[in-house]
Amino acid sequence: MKKHTAWIVGLLFIILTACGSKAEQPKTAVPQPIEAKLLIPEQTKVNEAVTISTQISQNGKPVDDADEVKYEIWKNEEKEKSEMIDAKKTEKGIYAINKAFSEDGVYYVQVHVTARGMHTMPKSTITVGNATLPADVQKDKKK
Repeated sequence: MKKHTAWIVGLLFIILTACGSKAEQPKTAVPQPIEAKLLIPEQTKVNEAVTISTQISQNGKPVDDADEVKYEIWKNEEKEKSEMIDAKKTEKGIYAINKAFSEDGVYYVQVHVTARGMHTMPKSTITVGNATLPADVQKDKKK
C-alpha cells in the first residue's frame, strides 16, 4: 500500500510541476506589422529623373534594418516586362531610387519590402508624358 501511495504522490507532484512551469513562461507578444508608405509623384516628363521612395515604420518608429527593399516597375498592361531595382537607405526609415522613364505611359510601381520577418508590397502609379490614367485606375486612386 505504501508503494501505491508513494506512486500517486509522485505522479501528482509531476503533474503539478508541469502545470506550474507552463504558467510561469512569459507570453510572447505578437509583433506589430511593418508599414510601408510609397512616396511617388503622380506625374513626370519623359526622361526626367524622379525620386521614388518608401517610408518604412513599425509601431510608429522608423525601420532602419530592412532586409530587402526593391521596386518593381512596369508599363500599363506589360507586367511581364517589369524591372526590379534595389533601393538604398537615404535617411532614417526612408529607402529610395531615382528613375527616368523613356516613354509616355502609365507605369505601375510596386515596392517589395521585407523587414523583421514580415513582407508588404504597396503599389501606385505614375503618369509619364502625355499619357492619361485609365478609368479603372482613376477610380482606385480616389479611394
